[in-house]
Amino acid sequence: MTAATNVFFLGKGGVGKSTCAALTSVLLADSGHDVMLVSLDPAHNQSDIFERRMSGRPVKVAPNLEVVEIDQDAWIRRYLKGVRNEIDRTYRYLTSFNLEKYFDVMKYSPGLEEYALIMAFTEIRRKHRGRDVFVFDMAPTALSLRFFGLPRLSLTWFHHLRKLREDIIEKRELITKLRLLDREIETDKVLLKIEKSQDEYTRLRDLFEDRQQTRIRLVLNPDQLSLAESTRIVTELGRLHVHVSRIIVNKSQAGSRLDGIERAFAGVPRTILPLSPVPLIGIGTLRRYAGESLGGEARAALLGLTGWPG
Repeated sequence: MTAATNVFFLGKGGVGKSTCAALTSVLLADSGHDVMLVSLDPAHNQSDIFERRMSGRPVKVAPNLEVVEIDQDAWIRRYLKGVRNEIDRTYRYLTSFNLEKYFDVMKYSPGLEEYALIMAFTEIRRKHRGRDVFVFDMAPTALSLRFFGLPRLSLTWFHHLRKLREDIIEKRELITKLRLLDREIETDKVLLKIEKSQDEYTRLRDLFEDRQQTRIRLVLNPDQLSLAESTRIVTELGRLHVHVSRIIVNKSQAGSRLDGIERAFAGVPRTILPLSPVPLIGIGTLRRYAGESLGGEARAALLGLTGWPG
């Protein structure tokens, strides 16, 4: 089975990344691809764009196209429950933590949002494997960058945790020793959990850095503030070894200055989307815009027909 392509739409608030994600999803679905559009943005604009109430369960909005909107708080609760269960399994000799009692405080702890989104991302791809394309309408810039940075950050922590745990095992001999066919096998639940987590986050890091499976489309408008934030996004993603595959200049009008964008993102494929005279609400409006306002080159770029070039 060919691995699904993951297309992420990032950008400053208000530039139209949710609309671009929806437009691309409709074009892909109409061209015969099996598409799931996933909103990881707490604002959840896809319900407004498709004029349908969305939820964590897929809603079919057109042939070959389903839409999901992630409930971030629900995934945070699920993540915390998983942590509690893991503590219960690993440290049975300790009193179980009642995390639900402290959820109102813990849900605001730093880092929970990106862990919850990573968990949702992983589960959706696992549960709905077999799709051709996953399109992700991403959260605001700061959270999106933490999302992409989480695998590398976590691997750094796990590396040090593993060394610490190995030192503890060596010095305190906290190893459960089992006999198997005259061989002594050493096991430690905490070390095994660390190794499992290392494997999981290594796969995520490799996925995000894979230019074939991960396509980052950065949406901006032809204005200075949008350009400045977009430049920072490209720089930060570059530090994470995550490649921006296409720049989408949305809401372009006659007289829009694009020379600054051309200089800032030289060498990155670029697609220009003209400002729509009407709000792009409803699947029919999206299709009319694609047919009447976009040229063949822009449609092909959004589709990524030639070997998924961005």
